[in-house]
Amino acid sequence: MLRNILRLCFVCAIALPLLQTSCAPAKSYYLLTPEGPAPSGGGRGIGVGPVSIAAYLDRPNLVFREGSNRFAVAESHRWAGDLEDNISSVLAANLGRRLGTGNVRTYPWADDSGLRYQISIDVRQLHGTSEGDAFIEAAWRVYSLPDRRMTTSKSWSGAEPLQGDGYDQLAAAESRLLARLAAEIAASL
Repeated sequence: MLRNILRLCFVCAIALPLLQTSCAPAKSYYLLTPEGPAPSGGGRGIGVGPVSIAAYLDRPNLVFREGSNRFAVAESHRWAGDLEDNISSVLAANLGRRLGTGNVRTYPWADDSGLRYQISIDVRQLHGTSEGDAFIEAAWRVYSLPDRRMTTSKSWSGAEPLQGDGYDQLAAAESRLLARLAAEIAASL
């Protein structure tokens, strides 16, 4: 009898972690997306980057503001890759479309040849809000190349309503905000 109880305890000790693992919520992965593909071919040379993000965003998880000073980190909802790289590529595609150029590179690039401008971006805030919006605050600087002289330094913030519930709607609204940010940057060139 004692042997049967010990066997049962052993089986339970092995089975319990397996059951807990199989009950863990599945993870969902998201990407920010541009308005469409950048044009192909040549045109005015634009370098996008470096892009930096606020420390609270430097994680694989999506972030949601629950109150004025309280944020939630979505454990099961994650970015499909590096957020800085994703923002950089989306802005590059959107700027290429806005400016009608296929000559857009993301940082780091090998050399400045063929580039007329470099745009560095600091994303200070990018999250969902309890009001049902996505919010962004960003600053950017435009440098003329090859002399690396700063020609523009601006900040912009905006909100975009979520078109439904869910983190996929948050990523879509954040993508629309990046399109609006690209329009602001393009207007400054």
